[in-house]
Amino acid sequence: MTSFRGEARYAHGESSATGVLVAHLGTPDAPTAPALRRYLRQFLSDPRVIELPRWKWLPVLHLFVLTTRPKASAALYRKIWTPAGSPLLVLTRAVAARLAQELGRRVTSPLHVAVGMRYGNPSMGTALRELADKGCRRILVFPLYPQYSGTTTASTFDAAFEELSTWRFVPELRTISSYHDHPGYVGALAASIRDSWRERGRAEKLLFTFHGIPRRYFESGDPYFCHCQKTARLVAEDLALAAGDYQVTFQSLFGKEEWLRPYTDETMKTLGAARLASVDVTCPGFSVDCLETLEEIDGLNREFFTHAGGGDYRYIPCLNERPDHIAALADVAMRHLGGWVDPAPPPIAAAAEEPARSLERAQALAAGYPGGIVAR
Repeated sequence: MTSFRGEARYAHGESSATGVLVAHLGTPDAPTAPALRRYLRQFLSDPRVIELPRWKWLPVLHLFVLTTRPKASAALYRKIWTPAGSPLLVLTRAVAARLAQELGRRVTSPLHVAVGMRYGNPSMGTALRELADKGCRRILVFPLYPQYSGTTTASTFDAAFEELSTWRFVPELRTISSYHDHPGYVGALAASIRDSWRERGRAEKLLFTFHGIPRRYFESGDPYFCHCQKTARLVAEDLALAAGDYQVTFQSLFGKEEWLRPYTDETMKTLGAARLASVDVTCPGFSVDCLETLEEIDGLNREFFTHAGGGDYRYIPCLNERPDHIAALADVAMRHLGGWVDPAPPPIAAAAEEPARSLERAQALAAGYPGGIVAR
């Protein structure tokens, strides 16, 4: 007999709230081999991540990957671990808290924000139950992946749907699949690069590096590659860059099959060998800094570039808690929350000033007409 999660104390007629589930990939509970083994087992068992027959992949995972990789990965995590925990989780929680504050200023109806990780803790189920316990009958699932991929965004949706399949009272559900070309997100990326230029000067080349996926996923219909290219192009246009001023590459390869090219590590070695004097590096596919940005890009690839003969290597941090990033995320969320929440009225001061500004515009327009038309 199937048992569904119910609410014994459900009160008919009670007012309901709206929830926003801020979702991310996940992180181990600690920078230790046992914690990494648990995390990697869950992560690499996901058929969205490893699209191979289970009979073929699972023996490799359990006999080889999980017996060797956890110790090495734990050593890498220890390099970036903070007193508060994993940077990805700490920063995701900070972004969610700031997003909750921003949305709270934009709506008048009850709204709650929770953080859920696709792998590890807090889980997607934990986040969904947290929102349900706060009376959320409408939930927006917001993965912090600007560019859609089946390996990330779709897998997040899978986890949410799987959890809700065990509920007796399933809430209304909406999902955000991507925001790779959202003007606010593109503008925030461009602004972060300009800030870096003001502080450290502009390098000879700007490198956009995105997390890679196997090439066959793209050839089978995953739009991720196109989303990454569009993001980079829009940011380059905002910065008025010429085609030769920037390059798009892909990082974090796993396994032996071909992934999206060009590879970031090979590109760094090539640019370094060419004695490039300076390079700016940004990671637009990562909403917050994590192992892949802090250790792989700001650490390992920095070494590839400089050891090959390159000059100044300038890593530009992820958007993290930047106010323009939070504002962009709030804009994306509000677009998908339409009809679910009541927008807050404009500030009183702004509303009071609008008639005066309207009169000023009308008078300026009237002044351009012969005879001095008086606008009222």
